[in-house]
Amino acid sequence: MEKSALQQARGAYQPKLPIALQGSVKVKEGAPTQSVDNQEEIKALFPNTYGMPLIEFEKSDEVNNARMNVGVILSGGQAPGGHNVITGLFDTIKKLNPENRLYGFLMGPGGLVDHNYIELTEEYVNEYRNTGGFDIIGSGRTKLEKVDQFEQGLEIIRELNINAIVIIGGDDSNTNACVLAEYYAAKNYGVQVIGCPKTIDGDLKNSQIETSFGFDTATKTYSELIGNIERDCKSARKDWHFIKLMGRSASHIALECALQCQPNICLISEEVEAKDQSLNDIVEQIATAVANRAAQGNNFGIVLIPEGLIEFIPAIGRLIQELNDLLAAHGDDYKDLDKDAQRAYILEHLSAENANTFATLPEGVARQLSLDRDPHGNVQVSLIETEKLISEMVENKLKEWKEEGKFVGKFAALHHFFGYEGRCAAPSNFDADYCYALGTSAAQLIANGKTGYMAIVKNTTANTDEWKAGGVPITMMMNMERRNGEMKPVIRKALVELDGAPFKCFAAQRERWALETCYVYPGPIQYWGPSEVCDQPTKTLQLEQNS
Repeated sequence: MEKSALQQARGAYQPKLPIALQGSVKVKEGAPTQSVDNQEEIKALFPNTYGMPLIEFEKSDEVNNARMNVGVILSGGQAPGGHNVITGLFDTIKKLNPENRLYGFLMGPGGLVDHNYIELTEEYVNEYRNTGGFDIIGSGRTKLEKVDQFEQGLEIIRELNINAIVIIGGDDSNTNACVLAEYYAAKNYGVQVIGCPKTIDGDLKNSQIETSFGFDTATKTYSELIGNIERDCKSARKDWHFIKLMGRSASHIALECALQCQPNICLISEEVEAKDQSLNDIVEQIATAVANRAAQGNNFGIVLIPEGLIEFIPAIGRLIQELNDLLAAHGDDYKDLDKDAQRAYILEHLSAENANTFATLPEGVARQLSLDRDPHGNVQVSLIETEKLISEMVENKLKEWKEEGKFVGKFAALHHFFGYEGRCAAPSNFDADYCYALGTSAAQLIANGKTGYMAIVKNTTANTDEWKAGGVPITMMMNMERRNGEMKPVIRKALVELDGAPFKCFAAQRERWALETCYVYPGPIQYWGPSEVCDQPTKTLQLEQNS
């Protein structure tokens, strides 16, 4: 693999581990756990992996030479640091016993089912230390949820004498890990399954998971880009930039970037829902800021928009929920109709309120809502150009106000969508360390006989030595939700908390940001230099942990 000068230098970076993981470990077990909701239903579905205790690792003088082969899977979208989870896993199982082997299943969970794998050797793994991306083995979105998949996977597990599978993924992937762990435990197959918390969206967190890996790097990457646009915006002084940011179900990315860059407007989907705002309410809010800045002679500005905003507008959210159920039940009747017939079919089968909402949407948006679904049966909101929809509506509103004498400035809009730019960035020092510790924790969970756990690292705003590592039963984070027309056990997503410190910090300043030009230009991610520059966690994490 050809390497840039940065990659060569980063390859030599040695991730820092908490003291508890720097040598042999022993397990400290906490109290039994229960799921966050629907306890009886979750317990009935996961009788063999429900109620297990929290795990914390402590230093030990006893040497563990556990003999084991491990399989690893990268699942779902990319997130910076995934390679370091694998290198941490590899280094730890080799330290436990040099005879241990690590196998990577190619292109996601489908690699386990289809028996596509490679052995990860030291020479091969060394090429990927501290690099971004998931290209070490590739990723995929196959869902592990059927018995025949579990049994097909077992064939290659037995052939390679694998003791445990580590699934590195987000909430859906870790839900699948829990289902797989329960199945193998129920059958007494002796195969352990461990998960690792990954998603740049930041919505896989709770009392035990302080942050998902990749969020730190991705938000710093996006903030650098937003800062660059802010500086260009302030230099040219003639455009409003509408920037959509990844985050399908939560606005953590948008909120963190706002805290770092101080844009004029940042929409928070969860607030829109809580206040029952309409699309027109949002448009009026932005148009008012445009008009107020124009009155000062500032015909420019920055608007941040979370990717999933459209679903959080209550009227549209209700429409999407009914559309999801309708198309899950009758998709075959619908898919072969022509465009006009599809629209008529939907209007005929929706409730009156949702049919009215659907009829008032711009044709392109209405069509995007009713066409392609993701693998979980949901609207692919990333395909909806929300930033263009909103800027066009703002422009129309300003034209009305101009005719009424309420707006005297100029308005020109430019559009951006930052998503893929951050998913495979070289991991920040925080993510490089955090992910290596997660991989090390996963190996230690396996060595100590655990299954159905997710590796965790806590106290992450402290010095790395003081981080606390262990595991949380995946069932502890689960509840029942409607997916693709059915109630299913899933890990509850963490949305932005409107009474949480990060949002309160943002809300206290946004009126001033809307009127004044308060931009901050974070610059590129720093890998070397003063610790106060290059080793800092996100502002979100600092505010949540009161540090």
